[in-house]
Amino acid sequence: MYIINNAIDGKPITSSSSKMAKIFNPATGEQIGSLPLSSDNEIEKAIQNAKKAQPAWGDMPPAKRSRIMFKFLQLLNENIDDLAREISREHGKTHEDALGECARGIEVGEYACGIAQMLKGEYSRNVGPAIDTISTRQPLGVVAGITPFNFPAMVPMWMYPMAIAAGNAFVLKPSERNPSAAMFCWELFQQAGLPNGIFNIVHGDKSAVDYLLDSPDIKAISFVGSTPIAEYVYQRGTKAGKRVQALGGAKNHMIILPDADIEGAATALMGAAFGSAGERCMAISVAVPVGKETADKLVALLKPKVAALKIGTASDEAAEMGPLITKAHQEKVIDYINQGEKAGADLLVDGRDFSLQGYEGGYFVGGTLFDNVTSDMSIYKDEIFGPVLSVVRKNSFDEAVDLIHGHEYANGTAIFTRDGDAARSFADKIEVGMVGINVPIPVPVAYHSFGGWKRSSFGDHGIYGPEAVHFYTRLKTITQRWPSGVKEGAKFTFPS
Repeated sequence: MYIINNAIDGKPITSSSSKMAKIFNPATGEQIGSLPLSSDNEIEKAIQNAKKAQPAWGDMPPAKRSRIMFKFLQLLNENIDDLAREISREHGKTHEDALGECARGIEVGEYACGIAQMLKGEYSRNVGPAIDTISTRQPLGVVAGITPFNFPAMVPMWMYPMAIAAGNAFVLKPSERNPSAAMFCWELFQQAGLPNGIFNIVHGDKSAVDYLLDSPDIKAISFVGSTPIAEYVYQRGTKAGKRVQALGGAKNHMIILPDADIEGAATALMGAAFGSAGERCMAISVAVPVGKETADKLVALLKPKVAALKIGTASDEAAEMGPLITKAHQEKVIDYINQGEKAGADLLVDGRDFSLQGYEGGYFVGGTLFDNVTSDMSIYKDEIFGPVLSVVRKNSFDEAVDLIHGHEYANGTAIFTRDGDAARSFADKIEVGMVGINVPIPVPVAYHSFGGWKRSSFGDHGIYGPEAVHFYTRLKTITQRWPSGVKEGAKFTFPS
């Protein structure tokens, strides 16, 4: 049993709070740690230390900041197996899946190392008589991140490397369900030479979130989580005068056209729907085959694949999927399966009674496949966030597109086809933020930006990539003329 510390001003500090959260191993259901929920005073201490440290960090040449980032990345790569084990212990995902998460987070750090190029600004000479104009991007000051349980290393790394490289100090509140991965990364950043106070971690629940949202010293908030909470964070944060990027939920569709490689589409669906037990905001949870023949072929291929899913613990190298994060979430996913069956969808593979020998207390749900799902069913409308794949049959490409447009979420989508015209039309017209063409999970690489549309995202900037530079900095434009320039009398008209 271990106790998680806060990380404030370069030091691990045990909270004095009497409010505690329990940390469980999802594979066994056993408590493995405790997490003190920080008091307001402790969160304020983190903010004030960050505020004190930031000016000198912001004034440091960007290339020097990049050198510390390079060292941090070196340490991450050297310790990636240990970081992956931290993730699996508290999240339950397989070791290979955890390694993939780490790699995608590291990519953002690699992009952040080029911050000197991204902060160069612009310069125009002689915009007027001996007058020059310069634009620069300057750090905001102290910024914060609130991150979810499903990617305890990667999603924080979508935030703090860009923010810190741009010259800000960062306060992170990770998920209270699996905080160890964030603490592991913090320790490596300190070893890399990051000045004290630039990266701080505080643990807590909703009260900690509210404190960060209300603090006048926090200039921007990045959030990833469910849509109701994302909307809450956006509204409360912007009301307090902050910049906010709040990424919410998803219900991602994959259209399969009759000309597609159906075997390839079915294989792609397996990883996209059931990887990480479906606990991904970019998981494909709805397959939309076009035409009866396409649907029948797809379902015939999917059914044995789903039934044969290898479910196990992180230590099982053959496991393709692990447990869900908590007992409560396990029960929620099972309830959705009950709802789908009651609503009349065809339950082809039922994962409700799955039990892993020797791990009967774990939060496992087996792969589940529904056919003939309709758009009025809760298993279609809601983000289940579990290993449940719904097949919604449509008769035409236009019907499939209309289905996607009718959903409140618009995070990611995909189409599988050999028809370039259909693919191009889909990419151009679909009202979704991230689109895959014969790619099931179109998460952009680090030098592009991630972001959904509609109720999948609140705020004007995507996360990481070029969008992050704009989010974590503000534009300053300087127009200058020196006394040796043209001498003029006072002018009372608007300058031109």
